[in-house]
Amino acid sequence: MTQERQDQQAQEGAEEKAAPQPGRARRGGARQAAAPAEGGRRRARPAPAQAPAQAPALPRLLTLYRDEVLPALRKELAYKNIMQVPRLQKVVINVGLGEALTNQRALEAATNDITQITGQKPVTTKARRSVANFKVREGQAIGVMVTLRGARMYYFLDKLFSAALPTTRDFRGISRTAFDGRGNYSLGLRDQIIFPEIDYNQIDKLRGLQVNIITTAHTDPEALRLLDLLGAPFVRQAEGIGAVA
Repeated sequence: MTQERQDQQAQEGAEEKAAPQPGRARRGGARQAAAPAEGGRRRARPAPAQAPAQAPALPRLLTLYRDEVLPALRKELAYKNIMQVPRLQKVVINVGLGEALTNQRALEAATNDITQITGQKPVTTKARRSVANFKVREGQAIGVMVTLRGARMYYFLDKLFSAALPTTRDFRGISRTAFDGRGNYSLGLRDQIIFPEIDYNQIDKLRGLQVNIITTAHTDPEALRLLDLLGAPFVRQAEGIGAVA
């Protein structure tokens, strides 16, 4: 009787394991219903759409050139190809530092000023040869220089024409004759405090700047017209040729 009882209990246990459980049947059915018919694989959820990155705003002076100056110059100069129209190429800013031979801090102060004005760190210019009368040796640091292109060039010129030059004392306009004969303009500034980035209480000395505007114009009248349409504050014709402020 004991052996038969054990066999009966083993048979009943096997039947219970083979019988499907209600909870598992429901979960399994739900999984089967959720699975796609093809291949039995789940489809990957699409990634959330990301907002497109906004392009940086163009400089105001560049927008003015493309929208107004370029068509006007092409019509006035009767150019057939749009690539013939003169445009700005680069702006070179130079600061001479003869005092750097005796004052080591002058070079650092001028570098900080130019960096604040242009947003670009300048390079140090060195003497190409020795000059005994000026006590200059070859390789000594005698100034700083920075070359601006692209957006920084347009931002600097916009600030120079609209904010810096008009605030100069007794300003009547910049000279119309400061061209080199090949469409490039040279402008001298007496000090750096005309720019809004410079704090008068933080500088050690007033220093002059030389600004050279390089264009693709082949003649001086074309370059003059280009800068005039861009907003350069030239001296009026009726007042004659005035000195650079």
